[in-house]
Amino acid sequence: MVLLIVLVSFAVILATGASIGVGLGLASAAGLFFGEHMPPLLVIVQRMFTSVDSFSFMAVPFFMLAGAFMSDGGVTKRIVDFSMSLVGSLSGGLALVVSVAGMFFAALSGSSAATTAAIGASMIDEMERRGYPRAFAAAVVAAGGTVGIIIPPSITMVVYGSIANVSVADLFMAGFAPGILMGITMCIVSWFISKKNGYSGEGNFSIVKVAKSFKECFWALMMPVIILGGIYLGLFTPTEAAAVAAVYGAVVGLFIYKELKWSDLPKTLLSAAYNTTMIMFVVGAANLFGWILTNAHVPHMLAEFFASVTDNKFVFLMMINVLLLIIGTLVNASAAVVILTPILLPVAVGMGIDPMFFGVLMVVNLAIGCVTPPVGLDLFVVSSITGISVDKVTAKILPYLAMFIVDLLVLTYFPSIITFVPDMMH
Repeated sequence: MVLLIVLVSFAVILATGASIGVGLGLASAAGLFFGEHMPPLLVIVQRMFTSVDSFSFMAVPFFMLAGAFMSDGGVTKRIVDFSMSLVGSLSGGLALVVSVAGMFFAALSGSSAATTAAIGASMIDEMERRGYPRAFAAAVVAAGGTVGIIIPPSITMVVYGSIANVSVADLFMAGFAPGILMGITMCIVSWFISKKNGYSGEGNFSIVKVAKSFKECFWALMMPVIILGGIYLGLFTPTEAAAVAAVYGAVVGLFIYKELKWSDLPKTLLSAAYNTTMIMFVVGAANLFGWILTNAHVPHMLAEFFASVTDNKFVFLMMINVLLLIIGTLVNASAAVVILTPILLPVAVGMGIDPMFFGVLMVVNLAIGCVTPPVGLDLFVVSSITGISVDKVTAKILPYLAMFIVDLLVLTYFPSIITFVPDMMH
């Protein structure tokens, strides 16, 4: 009965246009209020607070702050220029630049929406000026943002690691190969589309240009090196690494690139605080929602269902992929991780699946959801930037979605692609 109340309430609230966090919180409250033998509503506050009262979750505001400092400090332009020097001369050069720049910026922001917004703000108008259809430019930028939660540092991986008790450092290292794979396949799709439509490159490839732009971009590209190097050398934990990244981002923006002004700091801090609050509220509401589902014995029911269908882990993973792809189109990635990890991870471990591999696969699935309607977050970000409707962007992004599904299948059935970097580090 409680399960039915919660699920129906959640669907109805979302249908009104409410945000994911509000929907999860109000649906959970409805389950507590109308369900039989449920604890008092005071549990709402307790569960939401305790779910984010964690040292690991302190990494989220610091990574948000680091990304904000880098974005406002002139890093995006330098990353785009460096990417242009690498692939700009190829057919569809600017489209390829978006994918390459997305991979670089993902290593700074930890968020798909932040990556999409940063690259989109500087590239969509430029692509349109160079003859690319605006809807296609928006689709390329949205696709480029997907790797924001896959390539480390990833806020969604911090959330998964905290809940699943899996090393965040190992998750970060495991995210490199999938993120690069998706970035490369995006470039391939862009190249074929550009060849077909006659979108030419920009200028000629030059080692001198690459060296010059790399020199300009050097301090920005050092941030992920400092984060991951410091973690694996034992200098600091992932949470401490996030704080170091925030300080480093401020120093680079204020004193090296000098494009982040002291007068900009209140706005930058407020932006990071706002984005952190949204994520933490969603995580807290999702934890409450997941706790109610657990009390309604959903994990046990799912375990029995999967056991009755198959004992083959690859068939199980395919079923999980389908489930996560559907959920990823409806629910924010961090919220989905909070709700589903306690439910699905025990089943996966029971089938002999590595929790680290399973976590990265979850994140890849949910990243694809960021560009899949009806609630694909990146689609709404580019829609707000360009003024183009989501359905027009969706029509142009379908080739990228198809390639992402191929990437997902490759990662599912060749797990060593995900695990080989962490295994090599140990």
